[in-house]
Amino acid sequence: MFASLFILLFIAHLLSDYALQTDHQAEHKALRTWKGYKALAVHAGTHVAVSAVLLGLGGLLLGLSLTPLVALAALLWIGGSHAFVDRRWPVTWWMTHTGSEEWIGRGGAAHVDQTAHVAALGIAAMVMAAL
Repeated sequence: MFASLFILLFIAHLLSDYALQTDHQAEHKALRTWKGYKALAVHAGTHVAVSAVLLGLGGLLLGLSLTPLVALAALLWIGGSHAFVDRRWPVTWWMTHTGSEEWIGRGGAAHVDQTAHVAALGIAAMVMAAL
């Protein structure tokens, strides 16, 4: 069940981070302003909504059995972890403190950002499969 859950969450992530994220969200979601927090909330909410739809379809079409409480906890984790990483400062902090500061300016932050998101999805899928 882990693999199915992970794939569904990964597809939801790709849809939400690339196909459904607006330029406005991408540009403003890290700002510490009302506009920034709103853009971040809508973007994280998109992740939660798309993940919920795909988990629901997984339950219907693939027979994945998730209790509502486990699914809700996973969706809260997905939204919260995504919003945290997308503030951008956690990625910058990580790269600065792990010897990758020069790579920030060469596009490395986007790779670390995506790695953090995918790791969070893996954690969600693992916990859901275990419960």
